[in-house]
Amino acid sequence: MVASRKRGDVFAETCPSRSVMEHVTSRWGVLVLVALLEGTLRFSELRRKVAGVSEKMLAQTLQALESDGIVHRQLYPVIPPRVEYSLTPLGREVAPHVEALAEWIEENMPRVLKARAAHAAKGAR
Repeated sequence: MVASRKRGDVFAETCPSRSVMEHVTSRWGVLVLVALLEGTLRFSELRRKVAGVSEKMLAQTLQALESDGIVHRQLYPVIPPRVEYSLTPLGREVAPHVEALAEWIEENMPRVLKARAAHAAKGAR
């Protein structure tokens, strides 16, 4: 079988699929992917949209997603340079999955907070 057609195994310690999963499901990776579902954004627009992310972490997240073929970086040779980010076809496939996870978390926050409170109360006894 050709290596490029071989399925990954996220349970295997050395499988590169683990790093892809880490990039896609990291805190900033999820938020970047969901933000880019809305369309192409410049770095500064992404940084505003993904509140709380540092410039360094956003740059690292975008580089990782770009290296995985999930995000496309378009550099325009103008003064000052303009860079835009968008989802590749691969990114458009994965982004709805992480968006569904983010939506589930948002919708279920009351239940999660209730569980946290119950857990904290149990620990206080």
